[in-house]
Amino acid sequence: MKLAQRWMLSIILMIVSLNSFSQTVTDSTSIQLKKPIAKLVIKDLIKGDGAKKELVLYSDKIKLFQEKIILKDSIIFNLNGKVNNFNSILITKSDQLSLSQELSKKLEQDLKKQKFKNKLTTGAGILAVIVTAILVK
Repeated sequence: MKLAQRWMLSIILMIVSLNSFSQTVTDSTSIQLKKPIAKLVIKDLIKGDGAKKELVLYSDKIKLFQEKIILKDSIIFNLNGKVNNFNSILITKSDQLSLSQELSKKLEQDLKKQKFKNKLTTGAGILAVIVTAILVK
């Protein structure tokens, strides 16, 4: 068993060491930056990363503001509905008040008429008693 494992390991090592698995070409061209330029490149990279993070924060703020605007619009819509309901209630109350005043005036007039009729009937009754008293004597 160990011999078979050794043979497999050696076969694998030979296959891996073949030219098709090995790196034959190395890139020797590299860019050498001077220190001040390398520092500027690093600063630009850091600023770029900061700008990406800031962009994410601003997009989150924009979403939050949009949600606030939607909430404010719904609150304004609800308040406008309440104001309209309140105005309709005021109109109904003023109509009820004017109707009540009209009915009150009509009731006063009817009451005056009834009192006058009562006075007439009372006066007529007294007159009838007097006339009957005079006639009876």
